Amino acid sequence: MITFVCNFTSSNHESLDPQMSDKRFAIIDIETTGGKPGPDRITEIAIVLHDGKQVIDSFESLINPERSIPYGITQITGITNEMVADAPKFFEVAKQVVEMTKGAIFVAHNVGFDYSFIKYEFQQLGYVFRRRKLCTVRLSRKMFPGLRSYSLGNLIKHFDIQVTDRHRAMADVMATIEVLQKALNKDENEETDTMVNLGVSETRLPPNITLDQLHDLPEACGVYYFYDENGEVIYVGKSINIKKRAMQHFAAETPKATKMQRIIHDISYELTGSELIALLLEATEIKSLSPRFNSALRNRNMNWCIHRYTNEAGYICFTLAKTTKKKALELDIVARFHRSAIAKSTLRSLVRRFELCACLCGTASSGESCFQYQIGQCAGAYLGNEPAESYNEKAALAAQAFERIFEYDMLLVGEGRTPDEHAVVLVENNQFGGFGYAAKEDVRNTEDLKSAIKSYPHHADYLEIIQGYLKKGKEVKIVKLEC
Repeated sequence: MITFVCNFTSSNHESLDPQMSDKRFAIIDIETTGGKPGPDRITEIAIVLHDGKQVIDSFESLINPERSIPYGITQITGITNEMVADAPKFFEVAKQVVEMTKGAIFVAHNVGFDYSFIKYEFQQLGYVFRRRKLCTVRLSRKMFPGLRSYSLGNLIKHFDIQVTDRHRAMADVMATIEVLQKALNKDENEETDTMVNLGVSETRLPPNITLDQLHDLPEACGVYYFYDENGEVIYVGKSINIKKRAMQHFAAETPKATKMQRIIHDISYELTGSELIALLLEATEIKSLSPRFNSALRNRNMNWCIHRYTNEAGYICFTLAKTTKKKALELDIVARFHRSAIAKSTLRSLVRRFELCACLCGTASSGESCFQYQIGQCAGAYLGNEPAESYNEKAALAAQAFERIFEYDMLLVGEGRTPDEHAVVLVENNQFGGFGYAAKEDVRNTEDLKSAIKSYPHHADYLEIIQGYLKKGKEVKIVKLEC
């Protein structure tokens, strides 16, 4: 086992910014077998603990990754399979990593990389590793604008930092300390605090919410809940990064945000893995709980509609309009929507599908002809080149299709809450059928996926959410179900 523990005095490095003297930084670098936590593992770790004035402790060790090190990685780092053969496995140094980083800000150059690997290793041990983070790449971009590159190698050259054993963990940590030091010394507006706490001021937090509590929130996709002193849910939100979104709520200074901040007493969350499920769960919870600060989503109205009429020449036409309850009584409405963008997209899609005239459907400017006619996808009804009788037959079929947003029943399959499960959403009989999770190893056919579904009450909003999600080109597998 190769483990080196060193202690440094203040003479090794000048103090960091005095404004940060009440903070502790754990500057960290790791070397790995590749770029993806899980398939790739840590081969070396170095940590230097700094109290804002001086280096107070450090630790470095080679790590047995329990897999071979690719030749290309060895060429970069110099770390060979022979060097790590007798090194400790990560679990043997895990306690020291926890103790050295506890209460400190986790600092690294491209912090997401180092943090994700260390977090993964702890997950394998059944331990949740959460630390406040600071990225010296982002900090350098803020403090030293205009550089050609913000890679550690380029910053070393730019600042003429003396480094030996480049691409070894401790050498890169020492270089990162120099970069951090220079950035903090230039940080007159406390940008570092903003980056660490995402703009949240501890003085503005409610009495029952702490920065530590916010930093403990997961940086993962799901739905979060804010509660008042009586335990009532006052706000429900969704995000692909719950921690970041919650911090934004507490950094906001709008009248609504300030009012909500004053009465929040607790926070909880539910991970979904899938962004689509997060959207659907958020909508479901808002309809069920009616939180007072979700008025916009709670009162969603289907104010946009597509209605039909017959023009003077006898052709059935479709028009998009915003309606009131009174106005709706006077129209022959074939479909309702919450958002005009989705209504327009649906109308354009059906114009193409049924080869309708865009001029008669309001999706093209009135004129001599539409673009579809010029490319042969429209028979020229606007010009009178297509008989009203045959055109109206197509328009009648389109009107029926408006009532069915999706042409077939389907399952939408995406990544779940863990790498070992699927997230599944069901659309059946042109209604939202619910969602659920299925273990990948248990899925052999569509029935296995369908059996994972938990039913929820249908609402037209849900189909609109699904439709909007798909139109954004999000990664999801569509499994068509046999009727």
